[in-house]
Amino acid sequence: MNDEKDLRVRTKKFALQIIQLFRALPNNVEAKIIGKQIFRSGTSVGAQYREGTRARSTAEFISKLESSMQELEETIYWLELLVEAGIFTQEKIQHLQNEADELMAILVTSVKTAKAKK
Repeated sequence: MNDEKDLRVRTKKFALQIIQLFRALPNNVEAKIIGKQIFRSGTSVGAQYREGTRARSTAEFISKLESSMQELEETIYWLELLVEAGIFTQEKIQHLQNEADELMAILVTSVKTAKAKK
């Protein structure tokens, strides 16, 4: 239960950091387009995880966590594009990339554990 609460807090904090990143984007077309994408996927990670914690079955739990992983993978992609397009420096978003990687590792482990118990 404590691990579950910690992940709820971490995914919400991640979403809030994504919102801050969105607010800091320059006012040009490419940044706005990427910004909308990362805003949607980055804030969805925690929402999907929370839905999973209320799952009625192990299969539903696994499905929601896998959806959370998909959103996280998409967010990682958009973070990479922000750097490679020269919109932000690597240093500016490194903390978000690190947290995304850590969240992914936790979610992968959670899914593997749930599948093993099935």
